[in-house]
Amino acid sequence: MRKNKIILFFVLVYVLGLNYVFCQNNSNIVNWGTEQKILNRIIPPKFPKREFNILKFGAVGDGKTDCTNAINNAIKACSESGGGKVIVPEGVFFTGAIYLKSNVNLYISKGATLKFSTDPEKYLPVVFTRWEGVECYNYSSLIYAYNESNIAITGEGLLDGCSSYENWWAWKGTKDNKDTLKPNQKKDRDLLFKMGEDNVPVENRVFGLGHYLRPNFIQFYKCKNVLISGIKIINSPMWVIHPVLSQNISIIRVHVEGFGPNTDGCDPESCKDVLIKDCCFNNGDDCIAIKSGRNNDGRRVGIPSENIVIKNCTMIEGHGGVVMGSEISGGVRNVFVQNCWMNSPNLDRALRFKTNSLRGGLIENIFMKNVKIGQVGGEILRIDYYYEEGDAGTFTPIIRNVNMDNIICNEGKYAIWIKAYDRSPVENITISNSIFKNIKEENIIENVKSLNLKNVKINNKLYNIKNFSN
Repeated sequence: MRKNKIILFFVLVYVLGLNYVFCQNNSNIVNWGTEQKILNRIIPPKFPKREFNILKFGAVGDGKTDCTNAINNAIKACSESGGGKVIVPEGVFFTGAIYLKSNVNLYISKGATLKFSTDPEKYLPVVFTRWEGVECYNYSSLIYAYNESNIAITGEGLLDGCSSYENWWAWKGTKDNKDTLKPNQKKDRDLLFKMGEDNVPVENRVFGLGHYLRPNFIQFYKCKNVLISGIKIINSPMWVIHPVLSQNISIIRVHVEGFGPNTDGCDPESCKDVLIKDCCFNNGDDCIAIKSGRNNDGRRVGIPSENIVIKNCTMIEGHGGVVMGSEISGGVRNVFVQNCWMNSPNLDRALRFKTNSLRGGLIENIFMKNVKIGQVGGEILRIDYYYEEGDAGTFTPIIRNVNMDNIICNEGKYAIWIKAYDRSPVENITISNSIFKNIKEENIIENVKSLNLKNVKINNKLYNIKNFSN
């Protein structure tokens, strides 16, 4: 009898152990149910009901008077009092760099415009930043925050970066790239990237005045509990909304427009728990590009972007609707895209992955559903392991678990375009219940392991393919 009890005890322990292991493994499964868990964690900040009108701090809404100090003094006073709302009232307010502080909601009223200077000296002193995925000290972004919490930019007004090929955009090189005598970013860009590869201490990577690395429009660095809502943003020097190493971010009902070089709409970089909802992007580069650092410097920091939800957004012009990369060395995981509308012959791709063996990185668990595409100029799905430098390094990228469901496209060049390495095929790609019309070219599929097409129509031809590999 005692022996039977001992046997029963060990059987029970074994069964409970198996159940525990199963539950642990099951908890790591990522699917559409994961999206709601992410949303439950994303809670926009709330602010005390104190109000600080920038007019009381000396701001003048004539579009000419420099209001930089007035705006920053109002933000400082608001934060030091315990937080509240800094109000930009109706009018045009000319300003340089704005530094957002904890517990402050910068509220841009309807009829209000913040008009940003194009004088580089207005964005000094230099700040700690990431520039195209490499940490350095450079010009402040037009609106900047570092290591702050509970911050917001809200309202119904306009943020105008005033950028053009007469100022910031020329730093990329002239629009037609014919005038090579004008100062541009190439020398500084090359130097910064070399510093990153050579592990030069970040405090020695100082750019700013006399250099030509354009600032972002909005950069929140190492911040928590962030809200950007309701505003319109135009004519950024380069990347528009760029949270870095930040967490609990809500970007809601924001309209981004501007067609300069590298004017990505929203680039979460090494961020966690991000919601991008009800936004419109119409810009000169990727609409939404998820990033995590470039090459050696990205691996040094080693923080992925993860748990990102994109809902009910409109993408018009841009290099890609939703993009992973190319600064992707820290990896990306758990991205959910649904109920979006994309449409323009100048929107190059719908879902795009760009990396190479210098970037490396693990990209996994990317989900897209219920997306309608009027037209794209290129591919509906593009996965490219040969972006820019191609296969020139030793950090082989990995892309796996990409799921697209109910994607409707009326016109495009390619339905599927995948070029990976034979040593690292793209794994587990599923496209289901989708219709792609007026597709001009045959699919390109190189080095894929387990491509699944379920009830997919391309130019009225039905595809049901299971576990295709090549």
